Amino acid sequence: MNAVSATGCLPLLSRLVLEADTSSLLLSSDRVASESQQEAIARSVSTYGPQEIGDLWVLANSHHVIMRSFPRLHSVMKQAGNPSSEPMERAIEKERARIDHALSFLTPICATLSTAGRVVVIKSLDHWPDFGSDIDLYTNADSSEVVALMAREFQARLEERSWGDRLANKWNFIVPGLPELVEVHVGRLGQTGEQVAITNSLVKHAHPENFGRHTFVVPAAEDRLMITTLQRMYRHFYLRLCDIADTTRLADSDAIDYEYLHSLADPAGLWDGLATYLETVSGYVKQYRGFGLDLPPLVTDAARFGADLVHFRRKFLRIPIFPQAAGLYMAEWRQLLLNGEWLNALRLSLLPGLAAAAAIELKLTGSDKGIW
Repeated sequence: MNAVSATGCLPLLSRLVLEADTSSLLLSSDRVASESQQEAIARSVSTYGPQEIGDLWVLANSHHVIMRSFPRLHSVMKQAGNPSSEPMERAIEKERARIDHALSFLTPICATLSTAGRVVVIKSLDHWPDFGSDIDLYTNADSSEVVALMAREFQARLEERSWGDRLANKWNFIVPGLPELVEVHVGRLGQTGEQVAITNSLVKHAHPENFGRHTFVVPAAEDRLMITTLQRMYRHFYLRLCDIADTTRLADSDAIDYEYLHSLADPAGLWDGLATYLETVSGYVKQYRGFGLDLPPLVTDAARFGADLVHFRRKFLRIPIFPQAAGLYMAEWRQLLLNGEWLNALRLSLLPGLAAAAAIELKLTGSDKGIW
């Protein structure tokens, strides 16, 4: 980045997103101070030129917080008479149109696949009013029916499946007219498809919610956190600002039943990772609004580390892999064995080799697509 580094952009976006999302929780005096601080931040951004705005947009897009940050920045820049406000407005409208377009496809896709089994939209709508870079669905339908329906009703073709896709039992569909891939997880969750039992809760507690003019079936708060933890702490090993904002919103709204969450995560071997994720989010949020999440001892006592071990590198907040994330992996693997889930434990045992192969492929070719 040029005038504004990625390291400098993230705190700016964090303040805009997290403080705006939680201002209603503050006391009157604290709210005034928070709003004053946000205005000072916005005023500094109001003088940005095209290069700085472009850099900020790239990072916000990577963290899926465009619609939670840029409309307000645009308002401030417009009031300041900054000429960059006009192209920013067009960019915001383009992003809004992308989201509307994706939702217009998602509605018939969900309706069609629901004729074969239950369908739940996972991950993609967690960031609302922002939207993910692809469309993720979970279904308990038969995979052959899913493939046949997508081909027949939407002329979709399958993207080539990687080793990881096959283990995870997921399919990526390229749908004509839809820029985003449609990723369908069938009957399993987790990087290697090792998690099966937790899908029962996902299907049982999924419920309809409104998103603009559309209604979709989405996971309950506890299942959302399970899926987010699997993705962040056991697969990608980094956090995005959208994950932090989404989780904060759930916690602040008292939507999480922590006892029930423990009853789901502990038998799956994911409780330590989930508690660590929540503690890390809490610590990060505290840096920007002065207080973290209201987590019970059940969570904080189980957390293995917090935000102090998470560092910004290569655009994201990185989770330390050795020994921290590796320890979480071993705890999951051990619990699957104790559960007698031998085949699922075997699937998970393939993860280190898969990760190593992906790293080598990335180094040699610049892409790990065929593996990861």
